[in-house]
Amino acid sequence: MSATQRRGRRIMMTDAERDAFLAGRRTCRVATVSAEGRPHVGPLWFVWDGTSLWLYSLTRSLRWAQLLRNPGIAVVVDDGVEYGELRGVELSGRAEFVGEVPRTGEDHDELGPPERMFAAKYFDLDTLPHDSRHAWIRLTPDAVTSWDFRKLTGA
Repeated sequence: MSATQRRGRRIMMTDAERDAFLAGRRTCRVATVSAEGRPHVGPLWFVWDGTSLWLYSLTRSLRWAQLLRNPGIAVVVDDGVEYGELRGVELSGRAEFVGEVPRTGEDHDELGPPERMFAAKYFDLDTLPHDSRHAWIRLTPDAVTSWDFRKLTGA
């Protein structure tokens, strides 16, 4: 990651902790901004490959339309109920559209690994079924911030 987290180093996740956390969570919240500056936040499934967050989004969604106009994106994945259990990761940068839109399953070298990960994580399958309604967004973050409040309590 190009940006280093400055505050909260005591509760910051290591790279291995971050990777394990992201692999174990199913839903993220994706923030985009309209042309008028209105924010929109919505839940979405994702996979993390250790470098990039891959989002499989409906192409006829507000999220998709906003990212076409403004590729700035922020994503939060978090967990915990009580204060001492809170942990999460925020990733931000520019969205990139990868592959055909909508995705029909044409061969695409970059999409093989995330599609296999996504199929296994969400469908317990080896290959991802394509519905011609979704397509891939890749976020290779410019900034990553993480927190794990369990480190404050020694959990």
